[in-house]
Amino acid sequence: MINNYKNILFALPISLVYSFINAQEKKDSIRITELKEIVTIGKRNDKAIIPFQELKGKELENINSFSVADAVRLFSGVQLKDYGGVGGMKTVNIRGMGSEHVGVFYDGIPVGNAQNGMVDLGKFSMDNLESISIYNGQKCQIFQSAKDFGSAGTIYLTTKRPVFMGNKKTNINSTYRSGSFNLINPSLVWEEKLSSVLTSSFNIEYINSDGKYKYRQKKGTWDTIAIRQNGNISALRTEAGLFGKLTNGKWNLKGYYYDSSRKIPGAVIKNSYEKYQFGKQEDRNFFMQGSLEKLFSKKYKIMINAKYAHDFTHYENIEIYKDSKWGDKFSYLINNTYKQDEFYISTAQQYSLFSFWDISISADYQYNSMKADLVNFANPIRNTELVAFATALQFTKIKLQTSLLGTFVQDRTDHKSNVMGASDKNELTPAFFFNYQPFKSNELSFHSFYKRIFRMPTFNDLYYTDIGNSNLKPEYTNQFDIGVTYNKNFTSGVVSHIGFTVDGYYNTVKDKIIAYPKGQQFRWSMRNIGKTRIRGIDMSSQVSLLLKDILFTTKVTYTYEDAQNLTSPVLNYKNQLPYIPWNSGTLLLGINYKDWNFNYSFMYTGERYNSPSNTNDNLVKAWYTHDIQLSKKLYFKTIQSRASLEINNIFNKYYDIIANYPMPGRNYKISFKFNI
Repeated sequence: MINNYKNILFALPISLVYSFINAQEKKDSIRITELKEIVTIGKRNDKAIIPFQELKGKELENINSFSVADAVRLFSGVQLKDYGGVGGMKTVNIRGMGSEHVGVFYDGIPVGNAQNGMVDLGKFSMDNLESISIYNGQKCQIFQSAKDFGSAGTIYLTTKRPVFMGNKKTNINSTYRSGSFNLINPSLVWEEKLSSVLTSSFNIEYINSDGKYKYRQKKGTWDTIAIRQNGNISALRTEAGLFGKLTNGKWNLKGYYYDSSRKIPGAVIKNSYEKYQFGKQEDRNFFMQGSLEKLFSKKYKIMINAKYAHDFTHYENIEIYKDSKWGDKFSYLINNTYKQDEFYISTAQQYSLFSFWDISISADYQYNSMKADLVNFANPIRNTELVAFATALQFTKIKLQTSLLGTFVQDRTDHKSNVMGASDKNELTPAFFFNYQPFKSNELSFHSFYKRIFRMPTFNDLYYTDIGNSNLKPEYTNQFDIGVTYNKNFTSGVVSHIGFTVDGYYNTVKDKIIAYPKGQQFRWSMRNIGKTRIRGIDMSSQVSLLLKDILFTTKVTYTYEDAQNLTSPVLNYKNQLPYIPWNSGTLLLGINYKDWNFNYSFMYTGERYNSPSNTNDNLVKAWYTHDIQLSKKLYFKTIQSRASLEINNIFNKYYDIIANYPMPGRNYKISFKFNI
């Protein structure tokens, strides 16, 4: 279906720009000059009780990020699971808690996946995003949905709200990217000012890549260079929104559609047997969501969010195994369809008792259903109600925030499947946040928080045929954090900004659910492993220097994480949890000179294990990459454009993020962006 759009979308950005240039030939030339700005991508303090990490505006343009997943891996305390290539699934883990504990919010409304609890961040584009924010614990404000209180860590993706300068009524942003793996990636953002109180936005993006890249493969006692096969993707994403203003309020309505067809490259198994995979996955995701926020008085305001989502997945695969000893071949056929429906509605109200004391109450309802053509599939239905009470106190030097979240879950299954639904769950989970500023200025602050998490197993965990386990226990998690933050801006001298944040954390998880890939990335095996303990340190620092017309920005992050299995003193006791490295970090360097911009990034992930059994056979080697980007702004009449060249993994390092799923070596990308 989406292949029909390929030729049109290839030429669309170029033709739009060409037509607009011709229409503007008789107008006076205009050169757009931007003021210099100080850009930092460290942890932010602002008025938040707990500092958070954020990339926004031009910061997103100035890093080597093809998707949201590429951007968030630059944050401290984040581990990325990437199965390789443009089309490979990409999920994140914050502070070792597991991808299911990461809440993803798109314009303030949760992105759900009741099937496996994980959101594939590779599906989200960077072109229409205004900011990406990551919070540990939860977002430090009480005027939010109850769902916001229910995750160990949260990622907030905020799209651009149309802004029009002067009498301008139309904004057109067109981008075209090409590069390694025969990448074709045009996109278009079209914004219209319909009236003084109503604006619209339309965004369309197409991605096509053959996914073929070189990697190192073990053949007996020799290493050989092979080419990754069966990794092509063709995807179309469209998004349309309306944005309105009210008296003391605002609203928005958004529709989103994603249609992709991708091949599924399997694991590269070394020295055991030959394995040929012909997997294919088709996804069609749609959602419609809206939000309304209004201030009724200086003391009282209300917010309403609503969403409907439908997800369709078709997965098929033929696996042929060849026994390395006997030469016998075995085949296994998979051809399944999955359908998910979700309805979500939320209300939040906040009232200011005094200038220093706010209280809020939020109530959410969420309906999830899933159907599959698997034999004896349970076709589960889940109703979830959440209620949150929160209060915030703010004094001269001390800020306090507490919340209590009630989660009520009821599962039902199709009686024809003979699979019993999980028992109802009713849980109360508290959270407490504290911030102390010893001086009148807010440059130095100390912070800490405690939070308890309740997570219900996903549909796959409980009901997936031959893999699900309806006897799985929910996860119960406790988080402890203490840290210090320092940020200072300078109005004179070479140093314009300096800041650092250090956090120590201690997490415990009871009945932790672990998911292992089996053969390919769509199939999993689930089980409880009892009790785990996660201790770690997150550090980040950033410095900005201004030398005449040259702006230097640097950021360094480091994470140490000791995540141990404490389930049994006999089996895997105090072993490191799978895919959590002890050491990881990043180094970012940016140089901005007039219309030129240069960025360098270094990412390091230390040794980790791919199994609870910490043996040499299960050890995954450390990896690191060096990436660079060079861009320049160009001007032509009323059009501001930008051309950039990216070279990723410049030293051609062969590595795996997930064992046996090799990542690309050296690759490049060129892009052209036009703002009209």
